Parts: sequence; structure tokens; C-alpha cells
Amino acid sequence: MSEFRLDERLERDSDFLTKIGLCELRLMKDGRWPWLVLVPQRPDVSEVFDLTPLDQTMLTFETVLVTEALKTVTGATKINTGALGNIVRQLHVHVVARSEGDANWPGPVWGHGTAEPRSTEDTKALAARILDALKP
Repeated sequence: MSEFRLDERLERDSDFLTKIGLCELRLMKDGRWPWLVLVPQRPDVSEVFDLTPLDQTMLTFETVLVTEALKTVTGATKINTGALGNIVRQLHVHVVARSEGDANWPGPVWGHGTAEPRSTEDTKALAARILDALKP
């Protein structure tokens, strides 16, 4: 069995925040939205059904933890979750905080405009708030 390795595009486009259990939690570098990505630390997995039943349960549990934390931190109107994988085949779950009036509201975040970098200070502050909200 091969080792888990993060897809280079996910690594390039996001910053590592923490390991939750099954998943690596990452913050997308697009400052237009508070946008997190959960990546199950399993090699050669592209679909949820590729995971064991226990890992499927853990992924669901961790996704709910992250969505609740992001909602608490941002006060967003809606939290969008999705696992598309059309371009990056490695299984990953997007968790995006959306609010009325944000870039492309109410349309999708994927494929809209050009990513806008978040400042280092803003990245650190958002990351700290998210990590704090994940604490029991």
C-alpha cells in the first residue's frame, strides 16, 4: 500500500491548519471567502466510497465539526460543502462560508473570477479563530 501524499495543487492552493483525526484541515488561499478543505489522509482515494465504513463515518463527523466551527467564526448566511474532484482527483471536501453580497453570491465559488490572496496577518487571524472554534 502506498503512503498518503497531498496532491500538489491542494498543497499549492491552501495552507495547512491542523490534522483533525482522519483529515488534514487546510485553508484555501483565496481571500474572497472563508474556505476550508478537509483531505482524508488515505492514499489513492478519490471517492467517499473508496474509504472504509469507519473512515466514511469519521469524514462525516469531521466535516460537521468543521462546518460548525466555520459558521461560528464567520456568522455566514450559509455553509456550502462539496466534494467535486473533477480536476483534483484526490478526495477532498470543500467547506465554504457564504454570505449575501459576497463575491458571486448566490452562485458557486468554483470557477468564479481570479483568486485574491489573503494577507499573512488575515490568514493567521482566521486560522487562529477556526482552530480555537474546533477546541472542545
